[in-house]
Amino acid sequence: MSFPDRKQDEVRRMLEGPHPPVPADLGPRAAERGARLLRRRVLARRLMWLLLGLAVVTFTVWALVEQPWVAPPSEVAPPLEGW
Repeated sequence: MSFPDRKQDEVRRMLEGPHPPVPADLGPRAAERGARLLRRRVLARRLMWLLLGLAVVTFTVWALVEQPWVAPPSEVAPPLEGW
C-alpha cells in the first residue's frame, strides 16, 4: 500500500468502530462557551472603536490648540535698516 492509502484505511477503521461516549451536556456547554466568546469579541470590538474615537478626538483637539501647521515665530529680530 502507498502512504495515502494506509492513512485512508486507518481513518475508515476508526470510523467503523464503536463511537466514543459523549457527555450529555456537551451541546449546552458548547453553546454557552460560544455565546461567551461572542460577547467577549463584541465587547473587545466596541472597546477598540471607543479607543479609536477617543484618539481621533484627542488628536483633533491637540491640532486645534497647538496649530502645528503654523510656522513658529522667529526668535531673532531682523536687522534694522534705514533708521
